[in-house]
Amino acid sequence: MKKTLAVCIVLLLAVGFCFAQGAAEETYPTKSINMTVPYGAGGTTDLTGRALANAMGQKMGTTINVVNTPGAGGSAGSLNVQNSKVDGYTLLANGMLAFTTMPINGYTDKTYRDWDIWIATFAPNAIIVPKNSPYKTFGDLVAAIRANPGKITAGTAGIGSGGHFGAEVVKAIAGAPYKHITYAGGGPALTATLAGEVDFCPQLLAEYKDLIISGDVRCLGTLSDGDIELAPGVVVKSIGKDYPEAAKFLPMGEVTGILLPKGLSEDKLAVLDDAFAFAVKDKAFLDFVKLKSFVAIPMGRAESQKYLDTFASKAAYLMFDAGAVAIDPAKFGFTR
Repeated sequence: MKKTLAVCIVLLLAVGFCFAQGAAEETYPTKSINMTVPYGAGGTTDLTGRALANAMGQKMGTTINVVNTPGAGGSAGSLNVQNSKVDGYTLLANGMLAFTTMPINGYTDKTYRDWDIWIATFAPNAIIVPKNSPYKTFGDLVAAIRANPGKITAGTAGIGSGGHFGAEVVKAIAGAPYKHITYAGGGPALTATLAGEVDFCPQLLAEYKDLIISGDVRCLGTLSDGDIELAPGVVVKSIGKDYPEAAKFLPMGEVTGILLPKGLSEDKLAVLDDAFAFAVKDKAFLDFVKLKSFVAIPMGRAESQKYLDTFASKAAYLMFDAGAVAIDPAKFGFTR
């Protein structure tokens, strides 16, 4: 009798332990989450990351803390996350232009295929100059670069950033090089442009929409595939209208989303799936997208991977063909 009772107690304890363990696993997250933005505050990646963090944290019942970790064109913060423990408590918000080209920049041997990714927004590049700039049109800027190869300065968030890609499109159209000045993010690059430290800034439209409307900067054109109305009476033109040869590059801009190295359990990934799906439909997020002239392009993990198969190849070969990187994208399975 005593033996039978002892066996029953052991079984009950085992069942209780298993139930408690299962319940603990179901409670993810049990603490706050950190989301690394590999650029300074104020840029497109930072803005999108913060908007998503607010809504996702609300759905998950926790706080998602945004941590700005600028450096090396976004690779420093990205590699910090890549090398962190994969437990669901360290996420990355990044732009896919910079992220997918890290391998051909020599920063890592891993590609986007080694990550789980949720894509959220698109923002086109826009070419801006200070309001007192001598360049009144995009044609004026192109002419200046042609007449002064290697001397006209462009301020961007760094090698491989969205702004760098915009500058490379300008270079391809001009057929002459510019001088690249790098900063810790889109915000600092914009500040430098306002101060007249650089001749032009090819960052992303969302970062200086308000300044274009107010007249504090002049937009010479966008790398979108059509004109964009920022406000009643304020329309920014696509450079494709006057430069048909630019069509093969358009639309060019940054696609931003949330990333996590592969290895997280499917039950925790499902929690993140639900939180992301909630966030991209959240009114506050959609109002933010409209306010900043982003385009919402929400994609789940599988759809994001499929999208990046084409996106990453386009980005990688633009950089390789322009001579901005020496590593052949084919080494990482990118095809034209």
